[in-house]
Parts: sequence; structure tokens; C-alpha cells
Amino acid sequence: MLRPLTARLSPHGVLGAWQQRNAEATIPHCITQLEASGVLDNFRRVVGESGAAYRGFVFADSDLYKVIEAVAWEIGRSGTNRWDAWLDEVIGLVGRVQDSTGYVMTWIQGVHPEKRFAELEWTHEMYVLGHLIQAAVALDRAAGRDDLLRIARRFTDLLHRHFGPGREEGVCGHPEIETALVELYRHTGEERDLTLAQRMIDLRGLGLLKTGHFGAQYFQDHLPVRQARTAVGHAVRQLYLNAGVTDLYLETGEKELLEVQRAQWENVHQRKMYITGAYGSRHRDEAFGDDYELPSDRAYAETCASIADLHWSWRMLLATGESRYADVIEREIHNAIAASVDASGTRFFYSNPLQLRPDRYDEENAPRERAAWYACACCPPNVTRLVAQFGAYVASEGDDEVRIHQYADADIDLPAHLGEGVLEMRTDYPSSGTVELSVRGRLAPGVRLALRIPDWSRGTLTPDEDGYLRVDPRTGFRLELDVRPRWTRAHPRVDALRGCVALERGPIVYCVEQSSLPEGVAIEDLVIDVTVPPGPELTGHRIEAPAGLYQASGRVPTSTALAVPAVPFATWGNTGSRAMRVWLPANDL
Repeated sequence: MLRPLTARLSPHGVLGAWQQRNAEATIPHCITQLEASGVLDNFRRVVGESGAAYRGFVFADSDLYKVIEAVAWEIGRSGTNRWDAWLDEVIGLVGRVQDSTGYVMTWIQGVHPEKRFAELEWTHEMYVLGHLIQAAVALDRAAGRDDLLRIARRFTDLLHRHFGPGREEGVCGHPEIETALVELYRHTGEERDLTLAQRMIDLRGLGLLKTGHFGAQYFQDHLPVRQARTAVGHAVRQLYLNAGVTDLYLETGEKELLEVQRAQWENVHQRKMYITGAYGSRHRDEAFGDDYELPSDRAYAETCASIADLHWSWRMLLATGESRYADVIEREIHNAIAASVDASGTRFFYSNPLQLRPDRYDEENAPRERAAWYACACCPPNVTRLVAQFGAYVASEGDDEVRIHQYADADIDLPAHLGEGVLEMRTDYPSSGTVELSVRGRLAPGVRLALRIPDWSRGTLTPDEDGYLRVDPRTGFRLELDVRPRWTRAHPRVDALRGCVALERGPIVYCVEQSSLPEGVAIEDLVIDVTVPPGPELTGHRIEAPAGLYQASGRVPTSTALAVPAVPFATWGNTGSRAMRVWLPANDL
């Protein structure tokens, strides 16, 4: 198993600049929205400090905890103390709301106290506690501050008294507590937290939830975890559950858990993943569809699903060391997740379709344009906490090597058993495929550097079986990845995409926007000429995609030739949202 290393990202690189924008714009925006949306008033009203009515969904408390987690990682990254007064205020508020039993959840305490632990399929109590735990652990690790951790442990103690071994059997309708309990165990060494996580994983699929018309699959309660080899139901719930199951494997080494997680991962990523690294093809139930059911225009592709999958894939990478997991993380970061927030860092997509028709209307959680916030505000603070900890996903260590999983301008401190000093990575990736690596200090004898070679760049580089190229970096090493533009075809079983191609360059997926086309040319009438390679890059990383037009009377291309500007999917909608497509019809099919 691999062990994570933390990289310090430079603000001159793509990921580091995003982290900087996250700190300067997104975190402050989220803090403002916590007040405006009523999340903080929900806490105040429980202790008589506000007369406002409860606002938001039952799990609105979790929005606060995710933002606290983002602040914690930002403190650890930058050493800033600018958030101390805010943390004092909100943690003090949470502490005042916590009752004598340790319980703290404002919807139950302030609206329906009779439902405490009574409707676990809907109340999200353990889900909220899970985010509280993760925020508390992050704050203690990154800032050495344990006041929120004390609150989280008191609530966890209550959970043990209710649902520990020999007590009531229960699981949460929305997984999250499982991975949080494992992380709490890692942080405190309390074995009972790992035991409770395992108990909840073992109890899922035994019919404990009252699933109603949604059905057991929606809640991943249709089969015991060790028998569930395909991803079903609500996408975020499934992927959070998988992250928790993989966490349990990382601590117990139970091979059956890893075997079933491999099967699920292959099902998700070979049959149910969009090219952008998005998941969930059905607006109804925010759910996975059938195998190869991947419509572009009706993609739900929830931002939180891509984030949840990143968490899961990272754990699978640590468990196996196989580069395919890092490949998917890269795809998610640079495409689906990047597209979910605009260039200002203050407007967000909840749903991330791969096609916007000109007459598409706004839907709940699926507007035509990014929004500043949502009634169900799970995605914006989730993006914020992820970006704040980007440095944790760049590298890891083995017994005799440092592995680079994501390419970014960054410095990585060498752990003592591998040497002393800093591994420096200099690159403007993914603008170019050039990555320069050097060691400032010294490596221990026999230590190697393992560099991930993405699937799309294996024509000239031959990695080892696990997808990594081993090199001796003592005198420096220059990696050249092939980031030339390429046409990509969908799997032939994806009915919605037959006869279409997408444009990719390195890890970046491109799209065509109506706003970039000449006057009088409709995006629906384009046909891509795949016999001609994509043209040179233009300003702003645009690529010229050779195309023609369909005749209005049928599917016969006219002789009109066009050079259509294609832009990174991550940037679409920043200049308007008249229409957009990732997949376009090709002239040879």
C-alpha cells in the first residue's frame, strides 16, 4: 500500500492558481452564503439566538462543516490566521447547540426532535456527523486546533451508545459516516471507531432502511456490500459508500472487500463514466443509469459525484498502486470538477451536462448557467474543501520510491527514510507535456522516482505494468508527455453517441460553443471532419476543429468547410451559454 505525501502547489501552476482563487474568492463566498442561506441561523434558533424559521434541507448543517474543513486545509497550506475569529464564532455556536447527550443537528433539535434516530433513511444524522468529524480532524491536523474535535467526539460517543456492537442496528440512508469513522480512528487511534465503521458496512444491504417507493437500490441497501459488484442508485451515495469500504480495506486488509471494490470500480469507469469524469445519467434520483446509458444532453453528472469518485479512486490508488486510478482523478480534476466553478470562483454548476441545447430550460439544480448558490447547497462547499487539499493528491511514497500521480508545479518534501530535502517539479502542465524534476538535497541509496504515464501518452514511453515509469532523478529528469490533440470515439454500446467524436488534448476534454461559431452557423448542424487532424492551438488554449455543415434537408454534408474553435470543457459558459456540445457527429460514420 502507498502512503500519501503532501505537495506544496505553486500559484504559477494550474492547480496552485486554482487553490489561490479558492482561498481568495471561493471560501469567502461560501462563508457569506452560509449566513445568507440561513445555515448559521439554523444553529442560532436552537439556542434562542435567532427567531428565523429553519431554512434549507435537513442536512444543511453539513454545508458549514464542509466550509470549516476547507478553511482548515487552507490554514495548513498557507499558515494564515485570517479565519481564526470566524472559526471561534462558528465552533462556539456549534458547541452551544450541542446538547448534554452530545447530539447536535439543527433540523432534528429545532424542527422534529421526535425523529431523532427514528428515520435514518431520510434524516441524514450520521451523514451530518460524518462531515463534522472530517472537518474536526482536518482542523486538528492542519491547525492544531481541537475544539471542534471535542464536539465531534462527544457526538460520536452518542453514536456508539446507540449503534455500537450489541446495541441497535442501523445505517444511514446517505453514506458518509463510514469513511469519517475510519479517518477518526486514524487520527485518534480509538479502535472502537474502526469497529463501528465496519459494523455499519456489514449491516448495509440487510433491509434495515424503510426504502419506500424509492427502492432499496437508491440507498445501496439491496445487497450486502460484499455481494454488490455493480454501481446502482443515487450516485453520490454509492460513491461515498465505496470510499468508506475501501478505507476499511486499507485498515483491515480484508481481501474480499478489495475484490468487490475492484469489480464496482470497473463497472463505474468502464460503463457509467462520462468522458469528462462525471457520473449519474438520470435526473430522477440523481442516479446511475444502466450500463452505457450516457446521454450528453440529459446527463445529471452531479459535481458531488465526481468529488466522491475522486475520494474513492484515491483510496483505490493507495490500495493497489495502479495508475488507472490516478488517470481518472486527473480526468475529473481538469474537466468535470473544473467546469463546476467559474473563473471568478463564486458561481457553480450542480449538474454538468455535456450538451446544452439552444432551447434548454432551467431545472432545479440544473440551470443553464452557473449559480451563486443552491437550495441544496452540497456542491459548492464540497468543491471548496476539495480544492483546498489538492496538494494531498499529487504524490505518495512507497518503501523505496516517490510516486508522482498528478503533474503540477509543486515542491514535495522527502520523507526521512527516502532522503532529505525537496523534490521539485516544474511544469505548466497541462498546457504542455513537459515536466522537469530535480532533487534539492539528497536521496537515500536505491530510491527511485515513479512517474505516471497516462494512457493517452504511451506511444513513445513504456511504463512498468502498473503504469509508472521508474527513473533515477539524482541528476534531474525531464519528462515529455504527448499532448497533441486527438479525436476520441465513444464505446459503440453508448447509443446516444454513435457516430460522434470528442476532441481531447492531454487530459483536457474540449467542447464547441455556439458563441464561438460564425453568424448563421448552428451548432446542431456541425459535422466534424475526422480525416483532418485538429489545427494548431489558438490564444487561450482553443483548438481549431475542422468541420462542415449538414444540409438542412438531411444528413448529407455540404461542401462548406469551417475551422471551428473548440475550448476546454472546463471553461464553457464563462462567456454565455447559448448552446454547447462535447460530442459532435463525424463525417465517416
